[in-house]
Amino acid sequence: MIQASFAETDTTVTFKVYGVCAAYCKPRIETASKGKGVVSASWNVDTKMLTLVYDPSKTTLDKVQKRILDAGHDVENKKAKDIIYQSLPACCYYRDMKSMDSTNNQNITGTTTVNLSSKDEIKGVVLEEDNKGSFKPLAGATIMWPGKNSGTVTDDNGVFTLKPEGERIIVSYTGFRADTISVTPAKELNIVLAPGNQLKDVKVTSTLRSTYISSADIYRTQNITQKELFKAACCNLSESFETNPSVDVSYNDAVTGSKQIQLLGLAGIYTQLTVENLPGPRGLATSLGLNSIPGSWIESIQLSKGTGSVANGFESIAGQINVELKKPAASERLYANVYTNSFGKTDLNLNLSQKLGNKWSTEVLLHNDFLHNQNLDFNKDGFRDLPTGNLFTVANKWGFDNNKGLISQFGFKILTDDRTGGQTNYNAATDKFTTNSYGLGINTKRYEAFGKLGYVFPEKRYKSIGLQLSAFDHTQNSYFGFTNYDAHQQSFYSNLIYQSIIHTTIHKFRTGLSFQYDKYNEDFKTDNYKRTEAVPGAFFEYTYTPSTKFDLVAGIREDHNNLYGWFTTPRLNVRYQPFKNTVIRLSAGRGQRTADIFAENNSVFVSSRTVEIIASTANGAYGLKPEVAWNKGITADQKFQLFARTASLGLDFFRNDFTNQMVVDLEDPGVVKFYNLTGKSYSNSFQSEVSFTPLAKLDVKLAYRLFDVKTTYGDQLLEKPLLSRNRAFGNIGYEFNGWKFDYTITYSGRKRLPSTTANPAEYQRPAYSPSFVMMNAQVSKTIGTKDPFEIYIGCENLTNSVQKDAIIAADQPFSPYFDASLVWGSVTGRMFYFGMRFTIK
Repeated sequence: MIQASFAETDTTVTFKVYGVCAAYCKPRIETASKGKGVVSASWNVDTKMLTLVYDPSKTTLDKVQKRILDAGHDVENKKAKDIIYQSLPACCYYRDMKSMDSTNNQNITGTTTVNLSSKDEIKGVVLEEDNKGSFKPLAGATIMWPGKNSGTVTDDNGVFTLKPEGERIIVSYTGFRADTISVTPAKELNIVLAPGNQLKDVKVTSTLRSTYISSADIYRTQNITQKELFKAACCNLSESFETNPSVDVSYNDAVTGSKQIQLLGLAGIYTQLTVENLPGPRGLATSLGLNSIPGSWIESIQLSKGTGSVANGFESIAGQINVELKKPAASERLYANVYTNSFGKTDLNLNLSQKLGNKWSTEVLLHNDFLHNQNLDFNKDGFRDLPTGNLFTVANKWGFDNNKGLISQFGFKILTDDRTGGQTNYNAATDKFTTNSYGLGINTKRYEAFGKLGYVFPEKRYKSIGLQLSAFDHTQNSYFGFTNYDAHQQSFYSNLIYQSIIHTTIHKFRTGLSFQYDKYNEDFKTDNYKRTEAVPGAFFEYTYTPSTKFDLVAGIREDHNNLYGWFTTPRLNVRYQPFKNTVIRLSAGRGQRTADIFAENNSVFVSSRTVEIIASTANGAYGLKPEVAWNKGITADQKFQLFARTASLGLDFFRNDFTNQMVVDLEDPGVVKFYNLTGKSYSNSFQSEVSFTPLAKLDVKLAYRLFDVKTTYGDQLLEKPLLSRNRAFGNIGYEFNGWKFDYTITYSGRKRLPSTTANPAEYQRPAYSPSFVMMNAQVSKTIGTKDPFEIYIGCENLTNSVQKDAIIAADQPFSPYFDASLVWGSVTGRMFYFGMRFTIK
């Protein structure tokens, strides 16, 4: 029923508009109501009544109601189109709720905020809040009475109903810590599982797990939150995976200090690394790129194994790692972090953000780290374990949101990095390019610019279009003993994405165009290598979602590389949920990339090996063909109850087969050979991981991983060198009154070492390394909640495990036997650190 009153020329009316929540529905309804001639619009989430003040000479009630219908919300005796309604977030499906006002003539149903509970029932809805402040239902959350076996689970809309059996309930869900909540019959429960939130009369103290996998995501994406990153010092991206069992991080060599990651038993170059879904460190930045992203800039990390979406490109083979940096609109106004360790390394970080009105926001991110201790030498071989020098980087980001569907983000980054390494007595001013002492120098300058522009159609939320742009200029001038390597890379990337539905949201699609341009100029010793790669491409991806239990994503892209011609990249991902707490995923697809043999293998520069490139094509980079591989995988995730709390078990198996690979052959100790694969090359990876909470505030994570990785070197199929076949992992975290305690232990089995039998006896190494154990621990204390101040202390490599013979012929660095590239363990010993974090929200 429409009620009206009049005041001069304005008319005030009230009528019913159907919706569910104050988080999504209320702003959507009020925004749709507003327009020319509308003075104000206010929707009451409890009564479902919209109070509208408008000028009848400028607009009509029918026009306003049509805009509301076009936004997906039914009004009194009018119903929104099904196709629009189905495009709403699942938590806004008011027609599916059983408790909607049944007196409506159209029998429209759905609400979670009116008359949900009666005297003999307890009802509520369980939601999660994402990093944009949006609420989504948690289907399958467990609601139990403490000490009893009775309870229930939430339905597809996050709603549950219980018969009263006590005064408290336990709410649990995979990815969240279980929590006990007081309940009152006849009052609805709106439970938002997010850190420190309180909604209405329900006090919620449950917190999101520091690492979690959404059961609703078709891709098995592991979300690593800032809480997980704070379990270690996390000075940069390379240190962000110390508490993650899926990713190995190890030193490339014993001199440069650069690190690499390994996923599924493959080197990090086979994992697509993106920063906010734009290309991350690649090309010349590969070896030192992980050190260039400060940990204080990182908001979260998304890690997925196997092939991903074709919308993100064609280079992914082992998996994808996406790093989300802090956003201008959501960041702390001030964040400061000071870190120092027993090696003498210091990190200084400062983040500043500011909102400029209702639409604009900006932030400045600053990082500076330096190490001047040139006598750091744990294994007493006369070489610095880490290079000295200074890295400085700054970023400025801008954000725009007109609150009508148009969103933009753009900015720039600048990085300078100057490193000097080698023997402890090396002095670059007097010893460079002489035999007085062995030394190396790496000077890097990098300039980046990026931009994103997106538009979501307000009346058709399922439809959007976005443009991603990035460019960088990267220069590296370096020398390693008598070997010089100077290189310059210019890169440009663009990606245009359009997504919509086919009739209903059961059938969705994404399509678009991409372009990748890279120009290289490399000087290695007396040789010069130049190349320009231009790769335009197009993609199409179809998503089929007939129910909440099944998803299928099939994608294909076609690209043209000016060096290698046309190539096709098909990919398939399937998610199936046979039971409420069980999710099975399948994936398969192709990946292709061009190898940058020098930038990706800087470690061979710190040796006396001669470089031999065995060309197999006239037009390719370095005379080599592109790397091509097929990846197949299956994963299973099971949620269950353990110690009366929610626990999870994850299993995954992935198989990767190379049809072509750039082989780095170190089997001759005097030579490093680069050539295309002539036989088999494959990897098998199996991992099991269990997470549980045996006591309140105590989280335990255990994992085991098994690798079978082999490549044909010459005419022999051999284990991949410097890779552990077996790895075990354990992490314990405990929180109490602002204190946090974390302990991590990893076991790495033996690793095959490249043959050194051609060396003199004193410079030979065994066929396999010994196994070893690494332990890290950290304690932190947070003071205050409004503007928290945190102090943390920790120790890495508690057992002081050090590879004693990391450098072959360290006493004769200019001899033909010198080699610092065969690193299988830690090159640095026990390290203590101390730091402080301060935040103004």
